[in-house]
Amino acid sequence: MSGFLLALDQGTTSCRAVLFNHRFEPVDMEQREFGQHFPQPGWVEHDAEEIWETQRGVLETLSRRNSLSAGNVVALGITNQRETLAAWDKRSGKVLGPAIVWQDRRTAERCRKLKGRGLESSIRGNTGLLLDPYFSGTKAEWLLKHNGPVNAAAKAGRLAFGTMDSFLVHKLTGGRRHVTETSNASRTMLFNLKTLGWDPSLLRLFGVPRESLPEILPSTADFGEIDLPFLRGVKIHGIAGDQQAALFGQRCFESGDWKNTYGTGCFLLRNIGKKYAPPPKGLLGTVAWTLGGETSYAHEGTVLVGGAAVQFLRDQLGIVAHAGDTEAMATSLKGNDGVYFVPAFAGLGTPHWDPNARGLIIGLTRGTTQAHLARAALESIAYQTLEVVEAFGGRSPRCLRVDGGGSHNRFLMQFQADLLGVEVEVSDNAEVTALGAAMLAALGAGATTMADLRRVEFPVHRFRPRMKPAERDALVGKWKRAVARAKGWA
Repeated sequence: MSGFLLALDQGTTSCRAVLFNHRFEPVDMEQREFGQHFPQPGWVEHDAEEIWETQRGVLETLSRRNSLSAGNVVALGITNQRETLAAWDKRSGKVLGPAIVWQDRRTAERCRKLKGRGLESSIRGNTGLLLDPYFSGTKAEWLLKHNGPVNAAAKAGRLAFGTMDSFLVHKLTGGRRHVTETSNASRTMLFNLKTLGWDPSLLRLFGVPRESLPEILPSTADFGEIDLPFLRGVKIHGIAGDQQAALFGQRCFESGDWKNTYGTGCFLLRNIGKKYAPPPKGLLGTVAWTLGGETSYAHEGTVLVGGAAVQFLRDQLGIVAHAGDTEAMATSLKGNDGVYFVPAFAGLGTPHWDPNARGLIIGLTRGTTQAHLARAALESIAYQTLEVVEAFGGRSPRCLRVDGGGSHNRFLMQFQADLLGVEVEVSDNAEVTALGAAMLAALGAGATTMADLRRVEFPVHRFRPRMKPAERDALVGKWKRAVARAKGWA
């Protein structure tokens, strides 16, 4: 392969553009944060137009700095925050209201009523998902009922619903394409894992017009050409939701491979191969990717608030100036002194799936310091990941491959290895999620093969468990007591 690969990493709090060389090494990156909006308790919104301007801005800056063009860029890939739902006018491209973020809890009561009608089992059987506000289906229903412009556009046949990959492709192609791909579609609670298409019964249940939804394509399809002055003619050839892209970027190509991403939330995925199997209780079934006419699947455990707990200390409480400060604060203590932080700001995910849980800090004394809160926030990420691994029911990774911002916190990674009792492997490549999108784009463009990708290697740093079992059990026991007190609060 000659030339560069571009990847857009549209995350929950920032947009990135990452440039890779022909060896899949990151050579340049541009990143900017965008606004987070909390109009009511439990509500989380983004301005989709601001996301587009931010993503376009970092792409343009990176492109001009490196003199990129259709002549030296092989293809562009996209990876994105998944369940967040945007709505726009198909003809004008105008955004019709705030995007509802995956963390949003406003449809918790609707999910509870649907469970009361006994619908969760059939929905789970078709989609692999649980009836939870996390997913896009009830978000779409809510927008149709409560957002006037969305409802009017639906009646006029002009409504476009889409996850952020679909929205970005619409913008990048000058409004010419309304498409998504299988891994993102599988997170909407409107997609049938058996037919690999939109589920008519679920569209009826949530009142979502079929014509408002994007065409579903394989992960390495031709998604269209970029229609921007600085990259006109570059093809979009690879798309995957952020966690599936990280699974691919970690080269977890085989059934039984595991990875965990430490981002705003934490997402642990296990590749289960090309034959779908229902997930264990508390876990999710999802498409991993679709390549060459074959679909691979994964089981997933979800921690709704991971790194966002540290952001809370920084942005809401002002305890730390930078997220990285927490490592030194945590290691300044010999232990947690009984302080636990359950960051259930958006409820609890795997294995609890309690949308009514709320955040809790417990064990405070007059001797509690800011360092205790920083350590408790980091420890909470590892405890929640342990609960996800436990939900796999006796299956545990021989080695856990990890990525995301939290994977660079050495205290957190050592504590995670201690809790799990397995080796934790951190890649020196900081852009694993974007790497997965770039790899998919290269495959889609015919510039590489799966055999080539299996040979891609990056240096890693390994953390091996060293905590005694009795100490571990005591710490975990108190964590579970703290979680019990946080559940069912709202």
